Amino acid sequence: MGDENPSVAHGRADRSGVAQPMTDSAARSAELDRLEDWTGLDPRGRSARAAELELIAAAAGDAPAEMRARLIQADVAERAGDAKPAVAVMWQVNEWARAHGHRYLIARSHLLLGRTYRNMGDVAALLEHAVAAVEHLDDSVHPRRRLPYVVKYADALTETGSIEAARERYRQAADLARHSTDVRDEVMVLNNHAYAEYLAGEPGRAWQLIERLRAVAAARGHRLDPNDLDTVANVQLALGRHAEAEQTVLEAIAAYPDGHQESDALPEFLLTLAVTRRLQGDVAAARDTLDECRALCVAHGHGEILVRVRQEQAELYAMAGDFQRAFDEYKRFHAAEKRVLDEQREAQARTRQALFEVNEARQEAERFREQARRDPLTGLRNRRYVDEHLPGLIERESPLWAAVLDLDHFKQVNDRCSHEIGDQVLVAVAALLADAVAGVDEHRAFAARLGGEEFLLVLTGLGRADTLAFLERLRRRVAAHPWGPVTGDLPVTISVGVALAAVGGTQATLLAAADDQLYEAKRAGRNRVRMAARATRPTLTRG
Repeated sequence: MGDENPSVAHGRADRSGVAQPMTDSAARSAELDRLEDWTGLDPRGRSARAAELELIAAAAGDAPAEMRARLIQADVAERAGDAKPAVAVMWQVNEWARAHGHRYLIARSHLLLGRTYRNMGDVAALLEHAVAAVEHLDDSVHPRRRLPYVVKYADALTETGSIEAARERYRQAADLARHSTDVRDEVMVLNNHAYAEYLAGEPGRAWQLIERLRAVAAARGHRLDPNDLDTVANVQLALGRHAEAEQTVLEAIAAYPDGHQESDALPEFLLTLAVTRRLQGDVAAARDTLDECRALCVAHGHGEILVRVRQEQAELYAMAGDFQRAFDEYKRFHAAEKRVLDEQREAQARTRQALFEVNEARQEAERFREQARRDPLTGLRNRRYVDEHLPGLIERESPLWAAVLDLDHFKQVNDRCSHEIGDQVLVAVAALLADAVAGVDEHRAFAARLGGEEFLLVLTGLGRADTLAFLERLRRRVAAHPWGPVTGDLPVTISVGVALAAVGGTQATLLAAADDQLYEAKRAGRNRVRMAARATRPTLTRG
């Protein structure tokens, strides 16, 4: 099947023709668009330019562009067979995108991960990633940018045997292609759909699509590339149109030097040509073509195609009436096929091991990141987590309340009972706080330990009265907890200061306002909740 359409331009150039660095964000994004599409021509140049853009984006503080540039380099590396480091980068970008809510990069990384798993024979994982890629593209993405994702989803459905579902996705892709001024987009959709029908054993349906493909190309003055012609030839063979298939393959071979193709494209075309000639009864021409194909396979190490050359050679011997040589060649074909299958399994096993190691390292890194954002004593979120997540919550959620809680006379617990007992009290209070926000999405409410005996509760979506009632219940629950077995006759209570975030407010102003209310609660006698009368406002400082 086809791939994303290549784009020949990749950046600005001065009068000397040398590509210039892009400092403008929009221009940088446009060049990254072209590099993402530009999968065929000069992969080294594509990767090198992406590396340059990565540095430019990093210097400009443009993290999304930096991540896009990394994905392009990983794409090139994976296509060249360097899967392990490429997959590591794909997952790293995927995690960054999820952490920052960057839907396009989530989609792009899933698209590339799907192809990686497909290349090692895991079509179930291919489909899973293809679905995730499409799901994470939002409506703001231009139809032409959506097109490759929908096509790859359809391709994945085809490879997992769901041709009916694939047809619907190809129809969606055809609608998207109409938004493009590049005829290659419409040709790509028709080519991939035709090949899908061919694989599904529906050559009649495939031929109807081929006719549409040819009509579109002719109307727009577009010359079909060799891969498109190869699809046409395969469908013609399936329909028994052997002479037409021969002419189509010859056209593909003639066009081969004009554009980039995979390294095994020419021997594949030659093998197809040999088959068409054998089926027409031209044994001599088929043998000569097969010899040329064999020589290319030996010279360039195309072992899998060489196995099929042996099978075709056996067919030629049988057609010529040399059944003993045909039998011997078939034995060699089956032995070679087994060796190739064994090599493929070993390669898949190595790739799977590499992916397992990458995934294991990724999970280990996730554990470390999680631990770094948890208080080791209580298990609550820590100040680092607060600093990373609270500013974003203040921007996104309204109303948002910050409650700073402090244990009353906690020094007495440490002095009279021991620091070990003090730690037990902290752990128990933390458990009560965690239980209070249990079942609520952490992106909407969480509990954290700020340090010492000071804690933080962040609550969203509640009105003033409900927030005050919530915190009063929590205060009473802490006071009513059975502390006797732990602290003896020493009570454990909390004082709470609460503030509402204002539009345009910051974490610093919000927590300062909550601290002020905590001070008021303690000055009023402790074991109580105090709430600011109004939302905190950003303070102006004199210059």
